[in-house]
Amino acid sequence: MPKEVYGEKYQFLQSNELMTFDEIYRLSYIMVKLGVEKIRLTGGEPLLRKNLDKLIDKLSKIQGLKDLTLTTNGYLLKDRALPLFKAGLKRITVSLDSLDHEVFKTMNGRGLGLNEVINGIESAAKAGFNPIKINCVVRKGINEGSILELAKFCKEKGYIVRFIEYMDVGTLNKWNRDEVIPVADIINKINMIMKLEKIESNYSGEVATRYKYKDGKGEIGVISSVSQPFCGDCTRMRLSPEGKMMTCLFASKGVDLKVPLRNGATDKELEEIIVSTWKSRKDKYSEERSISTFSKKEKVEMYHIGG
Repeated sequence: MPKEVYGEKYQFLQSNELMTFDEIYRLSYIMVKLGVEKIRLTGGEPLLRKNLDKLIDKLSKIQGLKDLTLTTNGYLLKDRALPLFKAGLKRITVSLDSLDHEVFKTMNGRGLGLNEVINGIESAAKAGFNPIKINCVVRKGINEGSILELAKFCKEKGYIVRFIEYMDVGTLNKWNRDEVIPVADIINKINMIMKLEKIESNYSGEVATRYKYKDGKGEIGVISSVSQPFCGDCTRMRLSPEGKMMTCLFASKGVDLKVPLRNGATDKELEEIIVSTWKSRKDKYSEERSISTFSKKEKVEMYHIGG
């Protein structure tokens, strides 16, 4: 958790407020039936959820689901990687903002060490996850000096690193546009040492722009939500821990699916809520942000809705 909301300032949800695995499965089943092809479990930190491998096992059996993946901070991954892989998890992404111990502590805001994350990534590789993706949020004045080292590390290990522009998700990070390093600068920095060329997206709506190394050894991705917003191509929907359907990472509220589900709604009735919500979405926060120097809009925090 970010330290600003740790302890007294933050109240955890009661267990009965959280969706059960059966409820998550049912909504996932309905959404796949409606055309969803990929499910990502994120957080906060998803590995804090007990018996997560049981949920993975249920979701992996949904007919028509093409991709099941998870994003984690890696702290609990060392002992969880193999059970998750055996349960049916297809891919994994680990957040790693620097290979410098002190810079890493500054970026995570909790003074937490780096070794646990590195060990977790290595355990994931041994378990069979391939490729492994590494997410690095780049923040000017803090970890831009880590870009090349991290790119070289991932190239050597066979991981796919994705550099992400520092975004104003939520309000607690006190976002300042001056701390954003555009992805164009990141690409230029790497290209000066290790030559890159742009390649096609894996699928329509992919948020990362992909580049491969010209020597044929690996690739990287960059996510440009600030400098080059991609709201018009976004195909992502989010489901919060308490069952709110949110159509944007920067949303301030969502449509409740848990209440009708628990009140006996049929699959058809839940389908109608999901479809009508999706069809009526007008989210374009990143585009609106790009023409405004500051936004006072209240947004759900990253620790609650995930990336």
